[in-house]
Amino acid sequence: MTVTPLHAPRPLRSTDSELPDGVRWPTGLGPDIPPARNPGTALDLALVRATKVNRSAVERRVASLGGRRTVKKEWQAAWLLRAITCMDLTTLAGDDTPGNVQRLCAKARHPLRGDIVDALGVRDLGLTVGAVCVYHQYVATAAEALKGSGVPVAAVSTGFPAGLSPFEQRLAEIHASVAAGATEIDIVITRAHVLTGNWQALYDEVRAFRDACGEAHLKTILGVGELATLTNVARASQVAMMAGSDFIKTSTGKETSNATLPVGLVMTRMIRDFGSRTGFEVGFKPAGGIRTAKQALDWLILMKEELGDRWLRPHLFRFGASGLLTDVERQLEHFVTGRYAAAYRQPMV
Repeated sequence: MTVTPLHAPRPLRSTDSELPDGVRWPTGLGPDIPPARNPGTALDLALVRATKVNRSAVERRVASLGGRRTVKKEWQAAWLLRAITCMDLTTLAGDDTPGNVQRLCAKARHPLRGDIVDALGVRDLGLTVGAVCVYHQYVATAAEALKGSGVPVAAVSTGFPAGLSPFEQRLAEIHASVAAGATEIDIVITRAHVLTGNWQALYDEVRAFRDACGEAHLKTILGVGELATLTNVARASQVAMMAGSDFIKTSTGKETSNATLPVGLVMTRMIRDFGSRTGFEVGFKPAGGIRTAKQALDWLILMKEELGDRWLRPHLFRFGASGLLTDVERQLEHFVTGRYAAAYRQPMV
């Protein structure tokens, strides 16, 4: 089968005219320019308490996504290449070993087999994933394995996944991970603060974690499957951004319900609102349960329609995924060869 080589997806302009109605981001920023960090704002309790979510409207909007936009053939392949660059390649298992982490980092450096890269004509892109995410114990191992690659190391922290360790211990965990080489910290909030409406406590907690991160970027995991309502998800998203989060993230991947499109829509709308009010761009990371290329495309479509092209870049969008890359690579091999490969041809580690 002859394949027309793909080139880097054409840089898309990021002008106000291309963004959703009512959204005005800082001018002059092309899609590939990282945003200024979100410094946070004062806690606006009146705004938080006034926020409510219409579940029926959310579900109708999400149901329309699949029918509004489809991506096929070489365009689908290009979108899947984009998805790879936005992956946080993750291993958070009890049986992790240094060898597993080193092999995962090797996959992060070269996420596609060489024959697929050559057939697609994208070797000049230097394709890598967005980051590698590990427990604190393996931060130094990952940092050493990724040295010189430009791929950041992200560490889950603050008593992941429950977030119920003593507060000082959670702060110390952030400091230790940063010292070991992590440049991104995925923290978990105390879900009880959301469930009891103690927004000041949630704000103070996330603000303290942001300060502890220093130059490392803070990704705040809400644990949406344990927040009971979409209104709570929206309010927790607002408070996390007011406290200075660089990203808001759906889940730990350990809850019974993780990243779903209704939750994603609510969180992206909160990012739009925060950006409109403050001028600061906050990233979004869905995590947990995203395993297929089709799901990845659904999330990318949501980002493009709700937030614009800047959220199709790893500095503002990430997938938290451990198994997604396998299916994406399988779909790209099908595009190249016309045949679906056995799973063993795309081993993760």
